[in-house]
Amino acid sequence: MLSSVRAVVALGSYAWEATFGTLRRNGVAVPRPRPRFGHGVEVTIGGIAVLGCFHPSQQNTFTGKLTEGMLETVFARAKELGGLE
Repeated sequence: MLSSVRAVVALGSYAWEATFGTLRRNGVAVPRPRPRFGHGVEVTIGGIAVLGCFHPSQQNTFTGKLTEGMLETVFARAKELGGLE
């Protein structure tokens, strides 16, 4: 199922951890310790790029922790890595 996946955008630290757990359960060697979550962090594991992005919750968007431009940048990068650009 993961053979066609090229990029994953993890929206928040919970999704970041879940992504690495899913990769590990599907036979992908995940580094120990796991890479730390952060907005804009990019890690390639088993040929899959995992990109961290702050969750687009009201708390993050209303306070400016995550802006529309930041979100657009992460998704543009995922699109590029996925060969869709």
